[in-house]
Amino acid sequence: MTPITDIGEMLISDRERDYFFRPSLVAMARIGSPSEIVAAHATMNGFEVFRLISQASDTWGKVPEWLLKTIKTPVYGRPVLATAMSIMQACCDDDLTSLIGEWRPGKKGVVYRKGKMGIGEIIIIARELIEHGVIGKAKLRKLQKHESKDEYSSEFRVVDYINAARAHFNMPRSEAEQLTMTEFQLMLKAKYPEEKGFTKEEYDAVIDADDKRTAELLSGRRRLVKSKKLPAKAA
Repeated sequence: MTPITDIGEMLISDRERDYFFRPSLVAMARIGSPSEIVAAHATMNGFEVFRLISQASDTWGKVPEWLLKTIKTPVYGRPVLATAMSIMQACCDDDLTSLIGEWRPGKKGVVYRKGKMGIGEIIIIARELIEHGVIGKAKLRKLQKHESKDEYSSEFRVVDYINAARAHFNMPRSEAEQLTMTEFQLMLKAKYPEEKGFTKEEYDAVIDADDKRTAELLSGRRRLVKSKKLPAKAA
C-alpha cells in the first residue's frame, strides 16, 4: 500500500516485511481514554528528550550513544519511550515487537529489549503520528478575531470527531473512523471555504502599512506648509 504522507500515513520496511502506519481517529482511540490521548500528546511534545534528540540529529546526523543511554534510564526516558511505542502500535495493525522492541521482566525489574529501530527514530516517528492524529497538520488560516480563544482541552473525544465527519460528509462510521485529523481538516477546508477576515499577521501588516502612509502624509503636509510660509518683512 502506498502511504499518503501529507495526511500522516507512513510505510516502514525491514528485510522481512512492510509496516503501514495510519494515525486515524480509531487508532487514536487505541492509545487510551480521551484524557490519556491528551496526556500522550503532551508527553511527546513537551518532553525534554525530544528536544535533545532533535538537536543531536541536526548537529551530528545521528543520536549519540550517551544520549540513548540517558533515554533508557527509568526516571528520565522510560515514560516517553513507552508512550512512543504505544502510539506506533496503535497506528499499525501488525505486531511491531520485532521493529520497536518490547518491555520484559529482568533481574533489575522491567527492562527494554531493543528492536530493529533506534530509540530516537521511534520517538520522532511517534510524535509525527500523534500530531497528524490529534492536532492535524493542515495549513489553515486562523482569523485574528479567533486567536484569543483558548483551544486547550484536557480530553480528545474521538467519537465527537467521528460523528462530525459522518454528519458533514455523509459517510459511514467505518470510513469516518479511518480519517486522520489532518485529512478531516483538509476535507472541511474543501467543503467550507475559509471565511473572510484577517489573520493576526495580516491584520498587523495592514495596520503597519496604514501607520506608515499616515506618517508620510503628515510629513508631506508639514513640508508643504513650510514651503508656503511668506518671507519675513524687513524692519
